[in-house]
Amino acid sequence: MESFDYVVIGGGSGGSAVAGRLAVDGTRRVCLIEAGGRNDNVLIKTPGFMPFIRNSSNYKFDTVPQKGLNGRIGYQPRGKGLGGSSAINAMVYIRGNKWDYDNWADIGCTGWSYDDVLPYFKKAESNERGGDDFHGGGGPLFVSDQGSPNPTSHAFVESAASLQMRPNDDFNGERQEGFGLYQVTQRNGERWSAARAYVEPIRDQGNFAVRTNTLVEKLVVESGRVTGVLVRRGKRSEMIYARKGVILSAGAFNSPQILMLSGIGPAQHLKEHGIDVVLDRPEVGENLQDHIDYVSGWETESDVPIGGTLKGTLKMAGAIVEHRRKRTGAMTTPYAEAGGFWTVTDGAPAPDIQWHFVPAVLEDHGRENVKGYGFSLHACVLRPESRGTVRLGSNDAAAAPVIDPNFLDDDRDIAVLREGIRLSHRIAEAPPLQVYGPTDRYPVDLNDDAALDEMIRNRADTVYHPVGTCRMGADEDAVVDPQLKVRGLEGLWIADASVMPKIVSGNTNAPSIMIGERCADFIKAAE
Repeated sequence: MESFDYVVIGGGSGGSAVAGRLAVDGTRRVCLIEAGGRNDNVLIKTPGFMPFIRNSSNYKFDTVPQKGLNGRIGYQPRGKGLGGSSAINAMVYIRGNKWDYDNWADIGCTGWSYDDVLPYFKKAESNERGGDDFHGGGGPLFVSDQGSPNPTSHAFVESAASLQMRPNDDFNGERQEGFGLYQVTQRNGERWSAARAYVEPIRDQGNFAVRTNTLVEKLVVESGRVTGVLVRRGKRSEMIYARKGVILSAGAFNSPQILMLSGIGPAQHLKEHGIDVVLDRPEVGENLQDHIDYVSGWETESDVPIGGTLKGTLKMAGAIVEHRRKRTGAMTTPYAEAGGFWTVTDGAPAPDIQWHFVPAVLEDHGRENVKGYGFSLHACVLRPESRGTVRLGSNDAAAAPVIDPNFLDDDRDIAVLREGIRLSHRIAEAPPLQVYGPTDRYPVDLNDDAALDEMIRNRADTVYHPVGTCRMGADEDAVVDPQLKVRGLEGLWIADASVMPKIVSGNTNAPSIMIGERCADFIKAAE
């Protein structure tokens, strides 16, 4: 039986950050527990291999049938192994909008305004452009401009500009609105996951233990305090003790699952699964939010985009050789190379649609091999009103949780998405992209709301940003308080996207890292 000052559950974006910050000065004994492996291989490190990452690095969750998606079962990929989803994502570095954090503060999350969180984003970041009022230049998380963006990605930005939608070369700067190329979490042409930033540099320190391929079965609670973790390694279960506390950073799906397996959650639901109730917390697993997304696609006459043809395969082979030799070229692509933020709803406090432009034809989250050339344009609803749940399907920790995002339950979401898709088509029809001779793969009468809505319900799905299932707030119903401590228990914090009270207007990786940074400081301040 091992004993540490702190045990961190989950080596993803938040967990890597909090574990690394607690351990780096050598004064605390810290154990990081991760269900997956080390994720230290060429498939993970090479950005262009993202579609080919092995199943062992992806939980590949499914949703329950979604009534808002005509009964379809959605796909929910989540990173497994050190780095979590930052080891398999598109590496897009976006923080969200200033309004998001100011709104968190307004609804009771004291200390989480934009002015409060900006120093932590800067602390985490090492931007290749250098530090300034909005960016850090010396943090562990490397952020880079793209080395070899596809010409069609530039054409996308030019097409938006031709429609008077202005360019923006820094979505994390003074303003979010506009269109441009994304900065990415890469260093020298390789993926720079949260684990590479926070864990790998110190994994050999004597005070820091990293336990991979270790499944957490439940938290151990004694007299109202979390004192350790019961884990399974292979067929053997063992205890790991935490003298000062446990930080749960398993993500928006697995954090509530682990709480419920530990008897912390909605009492009746726990009893249905034969779990003794330690603490009745009805909101554990509630408030699930995710960015519903629609992918428009066009086939092109030109072979400039990435294509699944023999010629495209040969080009990729050459790009792989170049990347292995120089860490340059087309294999540095994050696929979601360009994008933008724009407001389509009157009275919206911030942009309500985000685009991701991909210089390839995508179907079924890239799982379907599409022959030919083309480009895809994601449009997602940034602040959805629909709310879902995460529940247990079994009291076995190895079983997948029951995920119900409840997509498009609120009609306001499909109304916003409808306008986003219309703008997608206007951008694709502008002269800079028309040079490539695009043909719409899913033509529809864009003026027919009913036809457009049916297409959305038949094809929309997640853009991979689940949050909110262990909500932070000042009210007694909130799962964690604004210092990220779980209400009703001592010695337990949560540091991941599950604590977000409202989803941010953008990708969630950078905010999750920021949450991990803040949690480490909260814990240090309380010592």
